[in-house]
Amino acid sequence: MATRAALWDYRDEFGDAFGRTYFRRFGPGVASSVGLGTYLGAPTDAIDDASRRTVRIALETGINHVDTAVNYRCGRSERVVGEAVRRATVDRDAVMVATKGGFLPFDGEQPDDPARYVRERFVDAGLVDPDDLAGGHCIAPEYLEWSLDRSLDRLGLDTIDCYYVHNPEAQLAERSRAAVYDELEAAFETLERRRIAGDIGRYGAATWRAFRVPEGDEGYLSLSEVLARAEAAGKAVGPDDDHGFEAIQLPFNVRMADAFTLANQRPVDDPEGPPVSTLEFAHDAGLSVITSASIGQGELATEGAIPDRIDARLSGETAAQRALNFARSAPAVTTALVGTNDPTHLRENVAAGTFDPLGASAFDAVFE
Repeated sequence: MATRAALWDYRDEFGDAFGRTYFRRFGPGVASSVGLGTYLGAPTDAIDDASRRTVRIALETGINHVDTAVNYRCGRSERVVGEAVRRATVDRDAVMVATKGGFLPFDGEQPDDPARYVRERFVDAGLVDPDDLAGGHCIAPEYLEWSLDRSLDRLGLDTIDCYYVHNPEAQLAERSRAAVYDELEAAFETLERRRIAGDIGRYGAATWRAFRVPEGDEGYLSLSEVLARAEAAGKAVGPDDDHGFEAIQLPFNVRMADAFTLANQRPVDDPEGPPVSTLEFAHDAGLSVITSASIGQGELATEGAIPDRIDARLSGETAAQRALNFARSAPAVTTALVGTNDPTHLRENVAAGTFDPLGASAFDAVFE
């Protein structure tokens, strides 16, 4: 498990090589504001080798926040991340390892008949009640228990530092919003028990649409209500009124800035008042925000992809670095994730952290 002492030691070892605020508060200590995602790549041995090498280089050059999920690359990503963490020269306790549960994972390769695989592997085996499914997605407590155990086994770690409920808005395809909030509360009770047991350090929600669409959108979830359900779960499980819901993950980049520009969340202290953006809500609630798609899955890494008036304000030698620094500049953002299996691209991404992000006023000015 990541510990305060080890995280700060990591910052002391690498911090002087980076710009201001490169390391930011997260969990028990600090984490790098450039993080490594592991979504990309085919489920092959060659990509395993490349990813293993890239994760290890990242850990040994200033990135100590690695993100994965039980379903990424047909389950291979978790195994690779765990191997790289164990083999790296840095202390495991200096690394924030995050993973997710919600989508039903394949086992190392894409099956010829995915629907049959899900039926035989999960439904017929009794791991999932078909009534809890929304396509290949499930957040029922019994399934999350299995998924979390699967992740711990694949990672080969005693503790997952941050565990996300993955894309809970997928459940809205099959049930009402009120029912999904009830599902989340049950899921959070499960995660609270696993937090108390030491299997996870904290938890959150990793989303795609839920927190960055208008209130009336069919994929919308209220962050205030999600947080209230976590608070209720904490009280129900005990031993005190605390809870472990500490982070959200969502897409954020120059072209997908809805989490900053769209006022769609009701403040906790004034639910009848005017809505605020998801980032403002998170900042006020003390939640860490982790951005996915920080360089638009590579689309923003090309010169000219960032609008000129914004590009001119950002620091960085390459378009990818400037795109990352846009995400790192947003309020409440702890880490901007970027995925790669190429050591050259990795070093370019790490180097983005040697440039200072925009200050609050300068970031606001981008949208004027």
